[in-house]
Amino acid sequence: MRRRPVRRWSRRLADPVPSAPRNPAKRTVLRARRRRTAGGRGSLGRPGSDLTRLPVALDPRGLSLVEGVRAAFAFAIVLLANEWIQWPPLLTMALAANLTCFCDTGGPIRIRLRVLTAFSVLGGLIWGVFGLIQPYGPLVVVPAACAVIFACAYARVWSVQAQAAGNVLVVVLCIAMDRALSPEEAAIIAAMFLAGGLWATVLALVLWRLHPYRAAHRAVGEVWHALARLTGDLEKLAAAPETVAAAFDGHARAHRRGVRAGIEAARALLLDLARSRERVSERTAQALLRLETAEQLFSGLIGIAELIESAPEPHRRAAAKLFLRRLRPLLIAIARAIRDDADLDLPRLEPAIERATAGLEATPILARLAERIVERVRIGAKLSTPEGYRPGGALADGGSLGWRTRFFGPLRTNFTLASANLRHAVRASAVCAPALAATLIWAGPFSHWLVMTVVLTMQPFYAATWQRALERIGGTVLGGLVGALLAQMATTPLMQIALILPLSIVGFAARQVSYGFFVACLTPLIVLLIEVITPGHSSWEVVGMRALFTILGGLIAVVSCLLLWPIWEPDQVRKELRRALASHAAFAEAALADTAPPEREARLSTCARNAGLALNDLEAALSRALQQPRAGHHPEVEAAMVADATLRRISARLTVLRHAGAPTQAEDGTWKAWIAANLQALAENRYPLPDRPGGARSPQLQRLVAQVDLLTGTLRPGQVREAVSAVA
Repeated sequence: MRRRPVRRWSRRLADPVPSAPRNPAKRTVLRARRRRTAGGRGSLGRPGSDLTRLPVALDPRGLSLVEGVRAAFAFAIVLLANEWIQWPPLLTMALAANLTCFCDTGGPIRIRLRVLTAFSVLGGLIWGVFGLIQPYGPLVVVPAACAVIFACAYARVWSVQAQAAGNVLVVVLCIAMDRALSPEEAAIIAAMFLAGGLWATVLALVLWRLHPYRAAHRAVGEVWHALARLTGDLEKLAAAPETVAAAFDGHARAHRRGVRAGIEAARALLLDLARSRERVSERTAQALLRLETAEQLFSGLIGIAELIESAPEPHRRAAAKLFLRRLRPLLIAIARAIRDDADLDLPRLEPAIERATAGLEATPILARLAERIVERVRIGAKLSTPEGYRPGGALADGGSLGWRTRFFGPLRTNFTLASANLRHAVRASAVCAPALAATLIWAGPFSHWLVMTVVLTMQPFYAATWQRALERIGGTVLGGLVGALLAQMATTPLMQIALILPLSIVGFAARQVSYGFFVACLTPLIVLLIEVITPGHSSWEVVGMRALFTILGGLIAVVSCLLLWPIWEPDQVRKELRRALASHAAFAEAALADTAPPEREARLSTCARNAGLALNDLEAALSRALQQPRAGHHPEVEAAMVADATLRRISARLTVLRHAGAPTQAEDGTWKAWIAANLQALAENRYPLPDRPGGARSPQLQRLVAQVDLLTGTLRPGQVREAVSAVA
């Protein structure tokens, strides 16, 4: 069936300049609100510009109502069947279906099938086995449970899907130790858990399959939306009367970091989709081409940002502002077409594309960058037309990997004390040992929540653990109050099930909005489920005990990340800074090399991507360090903050030289070699640094040399003073 064409955006693009509100006061309020949003707290999908703030903001783009309805149906239908048949094992089946939905994080069908089936089998075995050995006491149960917790925590080395399944298997383990089982009961529970997991799997992957390409469309479309947001923010910076370095630093951290992360997430999703079929279908090939086009466009926008920051002339900034104002609606139109899987009317869009570069002749470098960007926009628009498909082919990358390599490779790579994943697994099992012993000795109907909270809150890094603890505690308290009030209103099992259904829809639909919001929506569901499965408890007792164990478990998780095998963030910052310096040294060498254009462009694409990823990793380490006690004022962290901003500018200047052409004057040769060699020496911590050339340099290299000097002065202040005095 042919996709419907997109016409409503094409008409708006006849004049791509967006209309501003007529009321000046309203326009001022909107601008202030946008500035607060851009520079405020980040979310899971949109990192903020302030690295010191936890990214706990809500992200409405992650809302998926259809997924929530499907998950609610998966176990609500079993609960209704139990109300009719009144057979208690059906409650185990309903719980298994519910937990299986938690494991389903999306992705290719084959990968999801493997993960969900493995969870159903392992969940039934864990519940049956630990129910059988529960009477043997802590000396038997605790070592076995710690081994399972270690394996579940270590499963994150494979994938996000495996990480989610491992976390939920810990929940199954904690529930299994609540009650001793006879062999017959253990067999029935294991079988019913398997049945519930398989029922949810069949529903998700066969009976109620969501569009298999929808996740890919959303990921690629979000990259184009992020480029539109980046363009809009650049337009505001170009309209400012003067250049403010802090504003450009915030722009780079808020937008460039988010776009690069979005590109890599979309690429991983598409490659997983292709590998699961061992073939690149035409739809997957189309999405990969859209993503590659977006990455090339992103590189051009980085160059535009550098020109705006380094251009004091008002006419150049005005020209850049005009171009960005014309570009942004084009990006939005393409992003919406990708998201909705719709066709663009390219002939109606073409006049707006042609006008985007009008009036830039007086600024040659800007004109060349703009032409490159507009050409990528034209490619992106054409890929959203019926003629934009490409035939598929065999998958050359990753399809040939055997199952042994895919299974054992990550295990071997991460099995070292330097691995954050191994430290996390060891820490989780060590901390849970006394907690498990306590819950077995002083058993209670809700004591298993303590171990659950410790494992689900604890993360490989302190900052992530602290964030998870805050969100989990706040969401639990808020959701518990709502759940207690709802439980007071629902006086019969049917009324409770009637409330469980909408709560489940909201809870599962909000999984990607925010972890705290998800917990707040999930807690009322848990309160009502306890009323249905094990009636007789006061709803306020349930809420109080859950809040108590959540707070206690969160504190244990946070303290353990500081005391047990901590990853000291200044050390991580130093490691990531050296990697960023090395990647920028390779980028500089490639950008300033005089090689043939095809070879140079292929190498530059790889080097630019590696440099962007290294900077994202550096800023992630900086963010964790700034949120760790006492680490934020460490001298190396403060120096790395300056180095990070400087490397962003070096990367942008290299991008300009990449697209506008590197200088070819003879006297620039020594300066080109010195730039790359100096960055490499800083990365390797070599002493002394390469001698600074004394000859002249072209104007195009002056800003790049100044940024390298600033970087050297930040990391090696004493050597810079010696070099300057020697030249003088």
